[in-house]
Amino acid sequence: MEPVRLGTTKRRPRRGSVERPVDGRLVRKTSLLVLPPLLLLLLTVGRSGPLPAPTLPPAFDRATATALAVDLARENPNRMPGSLGAADAAAWLRDKLSLYGLPVREDRWRQDVPGVGRVELRNLAAVVPGTVPQTIVIVAHRDNTGETAGANDNASGTAALVELARAYATAGTTESARTPLHTLVFLSTDGGAYGALGAARFVAHSPLARRAVAVVSLDGLAGRARPRLELSGLDGRSPPQALVRTAAARIASEEGREPSLPGVLTQLVTLGLPFGYGEQAPVLERRVPAIRIATGPDAGVSPGGDELADVDSTQLGRLGRASESLLNSLDQSVELPGTTNGAVYLASRTVRGWAVELLLLVSVIPFAAATLDLLSRARRRRLRLRAAWRSLRRRIGLWLVLLAILGLASFAGALPREPQLPPPPDQPPLDSWPLGLLALLVLAAALMWLRARRRLLGRPAAHAEDELAAYTVAFVALLGVAVGTALVSPYSLVFLLPSLYTWLWLPQLGNTPGWVTDVLFGAGFVGPVLALVVLAEQLDLGARAPVYAASLLTTGVVPWGATLALTAWAAIAGLVGSVAAGSYVPVEGSSRR
Repeated sequence: MEPVRLGTTKRRPRRGSVERPVDGRLVRKTSLLVLPPLLLLLLTVGRSGPLPAPTLPPAFDRATATALAVDLARENPNRMPGSLGAADAAAWLRDKLSLYGLPVREDRWRQDVPGVGRVELRNLAAVVPGTVPQTIVIVAHRDNTGETAGANDNASGTAALVELARAYATAGTTESARTPLHTLVFLSTDGGAYGALGAARFVAHSPLARRAVAVVSLDGLAGRARPRLELSGLDGRSPPQALVRTAAARIASEEGREPSLPGVLTQLVTLGLPFGYGEQAPVLERRVPAIRIATGPDAGVSPGGDELADVDSTQLGRLGRASESLLNSLDQSVELPGTTNGAVYLASRTVRGWAVELLLLVSVIPFAAATLDLLSRARRRRLRLRAAWRSLRRRIGLWLVLLAILGLASFAGALPREPQLPPPPDQPPLDSWPLGLLALLVLAAALMWLRARRRLLGRPAAHAEDELAAYTVAFVALLGVAVGTALVSPYSLVFLLPSLYTWLWLPQLGNTPGWVTDVLFGAGFVGPVLALVVLAEQLDLGARAPVYAASLLTTGVVPWGATLALTAWAAIAGLVGSVAAGSYVPVEGSSRR
C-alpha cells in the first residue's frame, strides 16, 4: 500500500486530463476593469465637518439626571413590557414631565414580544412646538428585561430624556420657556430591550415621524465603557455624515476624546447583512436620519453590572451635556441633511456607499468572463453538463428541505417568527441552543445524504472531463447567485466574492498536493464566516451566532431573495467540495440508468 504523506489528502485518482480549463489571460485582462471603480472610490473619500456648535453652553444637570435614573430603577426595577412595573414606569415618566408643564401623548397597542408573549405596549411623547413643522426626535426606551434593575439600560437614557425636556419647561421654573426652531419630540418607547419595538411602532404609525429630519437615541449613558456611536440600520442604510460628525464632535468636547465607531469590516458586514440592533435601526430603514449614543453592549448587561451602584454619574453628566449640545446644533441648523444612503465611516473620512457598491459589482465581471468562457469551451467539447446539473439540482433540493425545516421550527417556537426586526439575542428562544432543532436538521441531512450515496454506489469514478463539467455548472450557478445578490443587495456581494475567485482556480490545480485544494476550497467560506464573527462580536453571541443568523431568516429580516440565494450558494459549495475532494459522481438521466 502506498503511504500517505502528512499534510496531504488522499483522493481518488482521476481518469483522463484536461489542460488549463480557465483562461488566465482573460481573467487578468478583465481584472483591469476593477481599477476605474477603485480609483473612483478613492476619489470620493471625503471629509465632512460637524454642524456649528451652539452659542449657549449646555444646562444639563448631572445630579438631577442621576437622581432621576436611580429613582426610576429603584421604584420600578422590573419594567418588562406588559408588567405592572412597566405601567408604573409610564406613570412615573408622565408625572415627571407634567411638573414642567409638558403634555404627554400616549400610543397604546398590543404586540407579540419575544420571550414574553402578546402584551400591551405604550409609547409616550412630549412635543415642544417649534417655528417650523420639521421634527427632531430624542428617543430613549424605558423598559428592561427585569433580570437587573436596568439602572444603565435604560433608566439613565430615560433620565437624560427628562432632563433634556426640562430646558423647554413651561411650568415649574422662573425662566421663560424656550421656543425651538424645529418641533422637538421627547419620545419614551416601550419594548426597546426586545428589539426596538416601540421605535418601529413610532416611525411606522406616528404622524410626527413623517416630518422627522433627525432622530437621536439615548441608550445606556451611565456605563463605564467608552462612549460609542451606533450607525447600523436595516436595508443597507447609514446616517448622514453631518449627523455622525456633529455627534462625535459634541461628545469629544465633553469626554476629551472621540467616541468609538464600528470598524470598517463591521460596517461592511452590517450593510450587507441587515442585523442592525437598537432603536436607530428601524428608523434608518424608513429613511429617517438616526444615530444611537451608548456605552454598554447591545446584549446583556453593561460591563460591571446594571444595578444602582453601577451608575457612573460622571459619565451620565458628560453624555447628557453632549446630547444637549447635539440637540441645539441640530435645532439651530435651518436645513439638515436627510440622506440615509449607505456609507463607510473611517476615522475622519467617509467612503460613499454607492462607490462601494460599484466596486463590488464590477468585481464580479472577471469571474463572469472566465465562467462564460469556460462554458463555451465545455459546450464545444460536448462535456456532460446535464449530469452535473442533475447533481446540483439534488443538492439544491436538500438545502430547500433544510430551509423548510427552519420554517417549521419557527412555527413550533424553536426560532422566532415575528416581528420583522432583529430579535433580542438574550431572550427566549435565542438565549440557549435549540437542541431539538439541531438534532432534526442533522438527522434530515444525514438521511438525505445516505439516500443520495446509495444511488451512487457501484457507479464508475468520474473522468476529468466530468469533473470539469461539474465545475462549469457550479460556476455558472454561482454567477447566477451573484447576479441575484446584486439585484437584492449589492453590499452582500462582499460575502460572495471570496468563493468566486478562490473556487475559480480549483480546476487549474491538476496534481497539486491535496492540502492546496483544501485551503482554496476553505478560503471560499471567508465571507460567511466573517459575517458570523462580526455578528457574534457585536451581540456577544459566541458560538450561538449561527442560530441567531438563522433567526434573521425566519423573522424575514433577511429578504427572501437573499435567503434563496444563500440556499443556492450552499448547494453549489457542496458540489464544488465533492469535486475538490475527488468524490463527485455524475448523476445520469433515467434513460441512461
